[in-house]
Amino acid sequence: MIKGTLSEQVIEILLKIPKHLRDKVQEVSLDMAASMNHIAKTCFKKAQRVTDRFHVQKLAFEAVQEIRIKHRWEEIEIENTQYQQAKYNGIKFKPRVLSNGDTPKQLLARSRYLLFKNPYNWTDSQKQRAEILFSEYPDIRRAYQLSNELSYIYNQKIDKGVALTKMARWFKDAEESGFKSFATIRRTFEQHYAQILNYFENRATNAFAESFNSKIKDFRRNFRGVRDTNFFLFRLNNIFG
Repeated sequence: MIKGTLSEQVIEILLKIPKHLRDKVQEVSLDMAASMNHIAKTCFKKAQRVTDRFHVQKLAFEAVQEIRIKHRWEEIEIENTQYQQAKYNGIKFKPRVLSNGDTPKQLLARSRYLLFKNPYNWTDSQKQRAEILFSEYPDIRRAYQLSNELSYIYNQKIDKGVALTKMARWFKDAEESGFKSFATIRRTFEQHYAQILNYFENRATNAFAESFNSKIKDFRRNFRGVRDTNFFLFRLNNIFG
């Protein structure tokens, strides 16, 4: 275990592994951070570098959430203005209530998690909420569709050539949507496309490592931080080792 992610420190430790062992590494799955790419390139020269699919998909998920949050702030401002007007006129304020009982700002707040999920995994209440959400905010529907289409490409068992064609079509659709965030994703893809497409060779992912890292963070959070690092590592070894 290495403290921090400074490339120089990580490289120093990894280079202590004999070169003949490091040369046996055939593939390294990583995120799009320049430091991680530099570490992998320096220490595992013969390994193919693969950008993990979930880091690419995360950008699309975040783009959808950005649009949802923008609308939520707009609805909060609208409700605040209507409240002030009602108060000024001496009447009781009644916010607009949708067919499922949510106000617009509640609808947008409570729709967060369903936008991360596939429609097949929605509960009945989420299906109802999604129907209202997409009716009220068509741009959220379109952004969600784009996010799902990217996931569908990753879920198909296709080779790099086919993946490149499908990705190109997806980025064309994303650009034509007019969403600024999706245009940013396209530029990110242009910078990392070779490593992104490498995923379709062996479909390698570091999901297990990301999951383990999440468990460690939750474990640390439950103890409200760490004072004794040695004891913390001892507990980790006993629980997860």
